[in-house]
Amino acid sequence: MVTLSACGLVALLSGCGRRDAAPNSTFVLLDGSQISTADFKGRVTLVNFWATTCVSCVRKMPALISTYNKFKDRGFETIAVAMSYDPPAWVLNFAQTRQLPFKVALDNTGQIARDWGDVRLTPTTYLVDRQGRIVRQFVGEADLAALQQMIERLLAQS
Repeated sequence: MVTLSACGLVALLSGCGRRDAAPNSTFVLLDGSQISTADFKGRVTLVNFWATTCVSCVRKMPALISTYNKFKDRGFETIAVAMSYDPPAWVLNFAQTRQLPFKVALDNTGQIARDWGDVRLTPTTYLVDRQGRIVRQFVGEADLAALQQMIERLLAQS
């Protein structure tokens, strides 16, 4: 846990020189189905920890939607992980009313947040490459143009 937190701090400040493997996590989606981190191999993936009560998370959702729509046909995936304190009914309502086009997971126990470096602040976003390695962590709102440039570069790599 200390290693992930340290890498998270390094990633926040400098982009993390070495790429750590994304934690092996199982995500329970709103429809009850499950996917795991291993399912993302071969795809560039954005893992976004958020909450319906987080003002900047809500403000950021249109940017996440546009980013997903821009890159989804090129091997890009997004999963929005609702924090454990977020009532599932609120998350479902938010996803339905905003017509979120990407996967939305519930972290009812908080285990996923713990696995990913004990995430406590929202939004916290991880960019994972095709090999399943964390390329970058963003705490707070990420610069959309910079994020999309990073995704573009990762998608261009085989």
